[in-house]
Amino acid sequence: MYEPTVARLTYRALLGRRRAAILFVLPALLIAISAAVRLLTGADDQIASDVLGGFAIATMVPLIGVIAGTGAIGPEIDDGSIVYLLAKPVKRSTIIFTKLIVAIAVTMAFSAIPTFVAGLILNGNGGQIAIAYTVAALVASVAYSAIFLLLGTVSRHAVVFGLVYALVWETLFGSLVPGARTLSVQQWALSLAERIGENGTITSDVALPTATVLLALVTVAATWYAGQKLRTLKLAGEE
Repeated sequence: MYEPTVARLTYRALLGRRRAAILFVLPALLIAISAAVRLLTGADDQIASDVLGGFAIATMVPLIGVIAGTGAIGPEIDDGSIVYLLAKPVKRSTIIFTKLIVAIAVTMAFSAIPTFVAGLILNGNGGQIAIAYTVAALVASVAYSAIFLLLGTVSRHAVVFGLVYALVWETLFGSLVPGARTLSVQQWALSLAERIGENGTITSDVALPTATVLLALVTVAATWYAGQKLRTLKLAGEE
């Protein structure tokens, strides 16, 4: 199910000079904000939770997921170079699974690690806040990668749709509208953080069992459907 050559090509595409520069911007901004907040307010559990929840989980993780998930396959479909990969004796489900693993790894590296560092800066992991939000970032990275990889497979406007989902649904509706929170990857991830964190500083509107099931269901369903869509992508010689 994992093809090293496909993985190497995908890593090269995602970590190219221009895309890597974009990936570094949000983590650097999070750490800079965290350092400034610590200097101005000192160590405070609630403030640390607000910064990590409001910026890292609600904004940074989904945006990095958009870049990694759609970038893992979207550009190849757009420029037609995917046909060279599909012509190889590699199952299309293997291509999708490999690209998903790469997208997850990149999203985790550029979101979970900065989240943990920011948490240490903000309050030294007081109340297990840094660890809690790091776990949330790790879990959310899996679901976001699957969702945005699917978008990259089915649409030429995957980045636009991904940004709308990340900025409008997750950041706006997922944070403000009670009914929408149940269908928010952000809230599912926060349910895990809530269980780990102490002092009641982290809250989620979704119960942990429900969140676990939904995270697994969405990840599996998106991956499976992306594989199905790639199978229907015909090479010119097959038509």
